[in-house]
Order: sequence, then C-alpha cells, then structure tokens
Amino acid sequence: MAENRLNRELQTREKTGRKRAWTPPETLPSPLPQDGWNFYWVRISTRGEADAMNFSSKLREGWEPCKAIDHPEIHLVTVENDRYKDNIVIGGLMLCKAPSEMIEDRAEYYQNQTDAQIRSVDHSYMRESDPRMPMFNERKTKVTFGRGS
Repeated sequence: MAENRLNRELQTREKTGRKRAWTPPETLPSPLPQDGWNFYWVRISTRGEADAMNFSSKLREGWEPCKAIDHPEIHLVTVENDRYKDNIVIGGLMLCKAPSEMIEDRAEYYQNQTDAQIRSVDHSYMRESDPRMPMFNERKTKVTFGRGS
C-alpha cells in the first residue's frame, strides 16, 4: 500500500470544490411560495411621484396588496410612505398577490388574443398568394427517426 495517500475520511468535496462566486443580492426579495397564490411587484410610484393609474388598474385586474405581517421573511428597513405602512413597499413597488386561477385565466385570455392576431396576419398574408407562385406558410414541424424516407 502507498503511504502518501490521504485517508478517505479526510477527503471531502468542500475541500476540493470550486470557490463559490460572489453574486449581488436580489433587489426585490421573493416571498415564500403559497399554494394557490401568485406574487407580483406592482409599481405605485416612479421617481417619487405616485402612479395611481398603474396601481388602480392592477387592483381592478384582481391583484391584492400583501400585508407585511403576513410575510415576516421579508425584512423592511424603512417605511417609504405612511399611506402604505402596513404593506410591503420597496423602491416604489408594492408586493401584491392574486389567485393562481385568475393568473391562468389571464394567460389564456392573452393567448387567445395572440392566436387571433396570428390568424388575422396569416389570412391577410395568404390573401396575396397566387396559385401560380404560392407563398410559403407552413407552421408545422416534422420529426422522423431512422432513415427519414
């Protein structure tokens, strides 16, 4: 046996591992996930001026401001505005939450809007097509295995 080897118990990954790189801290802390809820930072002010239009539109969409007592994992250093002292506000952004079902419905709505616009553009584009020289409009992909033909 070779005597110049280290004992297996003395070899650990921490000693041989790569030095961990420094990363800047996150600007907006993430709340602990909760089943059935999605979180979002809503702009309530820009450069010290209140942005009531944006905030009220988000409230109408269904976002609810989160209370600071409900999220003790987010440590606040200062209260930026006495009006929102019970909420979590950082840099003009307020933490809000909405039910996951609402978020899924909203995503479905916007996906339907996108699909309708794509169909409209395709229809308008293909209207210019001539049978003698058709325009290419294939949106399908094909996966083959083996020789392919």
